[in-house]
Amino acid sequence: MIKIANGTVITASDSFKADVFIDNGKVVALGQMPDAKADQTIDATGQYVIPGGIDCHTHMDMPFGGTSSSDDFESGTIAAAFGGTTTIVDFAIQSKGSSMRAGLDAWHAKAEGRAAVDYAFHMIMTEANPQTLEEMASVVREGVTSFKMFMAYPGVFLVDDQQIFKAMLRAGELGALITMHAEIGLPIDVMVQRALAEGHTAPVFHALTRSEVAESTGTERAIALAEMAKVPVYMVHLSAQRALERVMEARDRGLPAYAETCPQYLFLTEDHLRGEPGNEWKGAGYVCTPPLRPAHHHDHLWRGLRNYDLSVVATDHCPFCMKDQKELGRGDFSKIPNGMPGVETRLHLLWEGVTKGKISMNRFVEITSTAPAKIFGMYGKKGTLAPGADADVVVWDPNKKFELSKKNLHMKVDYSPFEGHVVPGSASHVFSRGELIVKNDAWVGKSQKGRGQFVRRGTFGL
Repeated sequence: MIKIANGTVITASDSFKADVFIDNGKVVALGQMPDAKADQTIDATGQYVIPGGIDCHTHMDMPFGGTSSSDDFESGTIAAAFGGTTTIVDFAIQSKGSSMRAGLDAWHAKAEGRAAVDYAFHMIMTEANPQTLEEMASVVREGVTSFKMFMAYPGVFLVDDQQIFKAMLRAGELGALITMHAEIGLPIDVMVQRALAEGHTAPVFHALTRSEVAESTGTERAIALAEMAKVPVYMVHLSAQRALERVMEARDRGLPAYAETCPQYLFLTEDHLRGEPGNEWKGAGYVCTPPLRPAHHHDHLWRGLRNYDLSVVATDHCPFCMKDQKELGRGDFSKIPNGMPGVETRLHLLWEGVTKGKISMNRFVEITSTAPAKIFGMYGKKGTLAPGADADVVVWDPNKKFELSKKNLHMKVDYSPFEGHVVPGSASHVFSRGELIVKNDAWVGKSQKGRGQFVRRGTFGL
């Protein structure tokens, strides 16, 4: 038995002094167990004890733009653990013309025997024909209970409104959840081609051709389709004020509309895409989709988190190295692989939001762990500190400063978008299913590769 003593337990709803007892991979008690004989005691005096983070939006080993994201399930989940995240939900991809079964098998093969922490999958649907609509049932039975669809990336991921609507109806029958990349991609493609024809090739034009209105219109369309189908919908990586306003309007009308944002949209701006004087190419490291927005969006997104209009902060972790990968887009911004590293730095950055009064400690736990567990069918097992839950536990030291520098981080990428940024707190101990795997910035678990387990998720229950 392991005892975490003298800490302050923080959940999504409560804060209280209590010891936490762990046995056989589970939380067995909060409070006092006078007769318990602990084999190991962690002194958490002055620290907070929180449920392990759940990053419900990652892309490990994902093919994109002629390359693949630089973190695989081994390196990416090790990095997640160092940052206090003990479960990820990645995206298996149905290739166009292929079955979802083939896509799911491919992602199981990528993760099994490699992941260092627990993992689950969403399923990306690239078409909704009679065969795939029927196939959704078997995918749900395997514990993959959410499906992602795209309004963007014509010829690769984009599906039309009729297909989205059919998939939503089918998801409603199965108790599954449709998640949406809500940007209107066909007009964006026209904007991209016009910019290139006018000689605009620098990274910043990735943002200048993907306007806020493209995201807000896509968000409104997705919500309208879900309302017609009478099903919930979840917006991934919401970045902009007007898109948030569409979600707010829907929630004010009582619709089950959910949205996540990402740390890059809370801390970085469109100006990062401009690079530096004499080195505009540096901006390629900040190319992600939707793009970074002007700084005034930050306050709206933080307010959305405080007011429960934004439900989750995930990362959209999809890293590409500057050398050999981002380089593919030199001379043509549309060929820069889209994505940024973030799975390791999410809790650090959001804790800074706590220290600055932007969110409470309880809300910090909710948006990083409890809400994703509830929305994606893992709550009770994950996302909480309660007897019977998996002992995914983080001891968070609010005074342990940490520099978000490439030299200190574990993500397999050759830069940090937050290079030199010092955050005010970080994890001192990270437990995954009762095993202490990270202690004071060192891996102390018995193994790394392959200790993570696949999490079969329940159907949508909110």
